Order: sequence, then structure tokens, then C-alpha cells
Amino acid sequence: MDELIPVLRVEDAAVAAGWYERLGFTKQWEHRFEPGFPAFVEVARDEMRIFLSEHEGDARPGTLLYLRVADVDAVAAEFGAQARDVPWGREAELLDPDGNRVRVGTPTD
Repeated sequence: MDELIPVLRVEDAAVAAGWYERLGFTKQWEHRFEPGFPAFVEVARDEMRIFLSEHEGDARPGTLLYLRVADVDAVAAEFGAQARDVPWGREAELLDPDGNRVRVGTPTD
């Protein structure tokens, strides 16, 4: 099976994983080469996966992800964000604890 998994740079993988849980992701596993070393974590929601890395150089800060959901207004309300109409649907933009942007959208039927 072919798959593309984005990697996000995070300072604290546990904090980041908790934030992504609010979007319906669940922590799958965590790896450290040794105790006290940087963590590398996978979170998943259905077939979607994201790697969260504390390793410097794995990814650049401020990455943008686009997440399509059935009800962007419910997600926006959960995060205290405002959804807005765009030509292709409705969207809200969120910032994770590390400044990565998660644009959440519901397409127009």
C-alpha cells in the first residue's frame, strides 16, 4: 500500500498529540532512540496519519495541513475559531501549539 504521511516539527510531542486528539486523531505509537532523547510520534484518524517529530531538521516550523471534515463549524466551535465561506466550501484555520497551521474545510456539495 502506498501512503504519504506528513511530518510536523513539534517541541513537545505529548502536548502536540493531545492537541491533535481534539481533531479526532489518536496516538498510535512513540519512539525514542534512548530515554530523554527527542520523541517521534504517530497520530491517526481513520486512514489519515501524521508524524510529530521533536527532532530538529525533520520538518520546518509553520507547516500547513489541509483537513477535510463533514462539519467544519463543529470543529471551529471546538477550537473557538471562526469558519468562513470560500468559493469551494467553508473553512477555518487553526494553529497547533507549535505554530503549524491546520486549515479545516467542508467542501461545497
